[in-house]
Amino acid sequence: MKRYRRLRTTKTLRNLVRETTLSADDFIQPFFVVEGTQKKESIASMPGIFRYSPDILIGAVEEYVKAGGEACLLFGIPEKKDAAASQAYALKGVVPTAIQRIKKEFPDFLVATDVCLCAYMDHGHCGVMHNQTVDNDKTLPLLAKMALTHAEAGCDIVAPSDMMDFRVQRIREELDKHGFLNVVLMSYAVKYASAYYGPFREAADSAPQFGDRRTYQMDYANSREAVKEALQDIEEGADIVMVKPALAYLDIIASLRQKVNVPVAAYSVSGEYSMIKAAAEKNWVNESDIVLESLTAMKRAGADIIITYHAQEALKWLG
Repeated sequence: MKRYRRLRTTKTLRNLVRETTLSADDFIQPFFVVEGTQKKESIASMPGIFRYSPDILIGAVEEYVKAGGEACLLFGIPEKKDAAASQAYALKGVVPTAIQRIKKEFPDFLVATDVCLCAYMDHGHCGVMHNQTVDNDKTLPLLAKMALTHAEAGCDIVAPSDMMDFRVQRIREELDKHGFLNVVLMSYAVKYASAYYGPFREAADSAPQFGDRRTYQMDYANSREAVKEALQDIEEGADIVMVKPALAYLDIIASLRQKVNVPVAAYSVSGEYSMIKAAAEKNWVNESDIVLESLTAMKRAGADIIITYHAQEALKWLG
């Protein structure tokens, strides 16, 4: 008679037969970077997450590295915003400055950068506006310029999150034209118009001043569309495709893992992080247990890479 409980009787046995495991190799920790010096700003809706000026960021990265962290994703928050998103591709902008500082101190640490204009635009949308609508094709040159600036500063991965059509191709062409053949392109290929982004918009000061982003981010009711988006981005040159958010979209992660032949990333977003933090603060859940269960579910669904604000804590809990 088969007794499946035999393999669950001790922790050692459970670990021995575990099908899905987490490690430092799976995680990317996001960091928010602001202009200036000696700045460490708390984010009310994201306890434990901060905005850092580049000089202070180095200390935060060092702590993450000591915990076993190997990769980060940078989001820039400029002091000046305008209708041309000029600080997004400024050579001495906040993200290029941060990249250079990190690479000087930690040359082997992997640096990915978010490529989007929303935090740099005075209206908060992800592209150039025309008659209250984002103009897809006029946005592409700015995104390509932004990605090139990050590559010139020394980043390893550029990650366009804007959801403009054809931006992957335009960025890949720009990088290759300037000799950055080995800079990886991780596309936010499947980015849904989600309520889970609320805390992030406070953190990055990137909320749209009018309207919403449903004309370019995906409808959360759609799944077949996700496959189309991912395959199109791969055809245009994406090395990695991402699903965002993660926990409410495990079915999408699983679907992509079966249908694409590139690595799949899952972005466990600010809302997921903040809900767990809030529940843990009230002792409604055990934080470490629920975080590790959630991250394991993402990997079990098929994610090769997990971007999570819990990365540093997860490494501590994994021991």
